Amino acid sequence: MAISHDPFSDDAAQCEDAAQSEAPWAGQQHWLELLRDGLTFDLSGFAPGPASPFPAIAHRFDLASMPAPDTHEAMLLRCGPHLAAGGNSLPVSRAMLALACDLVRHFDDLLAVGWGPAGSAIGRRFFESVTSAWLAGGPFPALGLTAFIETPDGALQSMGLSFWIGQELRIEPPLSADRVGATRLGVRIVNHLVLAGGLDADERITAPDGTPLVLRPAQGQAMIGVWRE
Repeated sequence: MAISHDPFSDDAAQCEDAAQSEAPWAGQQHWLELLRDGLTFDLSGFAPGPASPFPAIAHRFDLASMPAPDTHEAMLLRCGPHLAAGGNSLPVSRAMLALACDLVRHFDDLLAVGWGPAGSAIGRRFFESVTSAWLAGGPFPALGLTAFIETPDGALQSMGLSFWIGQELRIEPPLSADRVGATRLGVRIVNHLVLAGGLDADERITAPDGTPLVLRPAQGQAMIGVWRE
C-alpha cells in the first residue's frame, strides 16, 4: 500500500479543484488516493474532515454488537474514478480487499470492515484472517462478503453473491429446514460458484453428508436454486 495522491501536499494543492470535481464525493477536501497492486483507490471520511455517511448494516460477523452511527464513525474506501466502471471485476475487488486488509493491520482502532453488497459489518480480526486466506488461494469468505437471509417461504437465500457472479443462491425447503446445516452448505456452494463464475445450466453435486443435490438457474438466470435430487 502506498499513498499516490495527498491533497494536503504542495504539489497536490495545485490540482485539488480538478481532483475534487472528478471524485464522486466532490466538495470533500479530506481524502487520499491509495495505490495497491497497480490500482488506485480513494479513502475519505477521516479527521479533520467529516466522517463518511454511515453504511446500512443488516448482518454482523465476529462482532459482539452492531456498529451504530452514534458510537462509531465511518470511512469510505472505493475505486478511483477511472476504475468505477469495473468496480465489481474480480481483480479490482481483490485489490480493494487487500488494501482493506492493509488498513486493518495499520490502524488498531479500526473496529470492523463494512461490505456494502452484503450489508455486512465484519470484525477486524475475522475479516483480515479470512480475506488474507482467500487472497492467498484459500476458500472465498462467504460469511462476510455474502450473507444469508430466511425468505418468507422458508428458503435460505444469499445476499451479495450477485456482486460477484450476477446471481444469488437459494437453498430450497425442505433442504433449508436445518438452518446451521443449510448455511454450511451455502458457504461451500458460494465458494464453488465464485470459482466457476456463476451457473448457466443444471449442475449436480454431492452434499457433505452424501446427499445428491441439483443446482438449477431460475428467475431468468438471476437465481440459483438448490434442491435434493
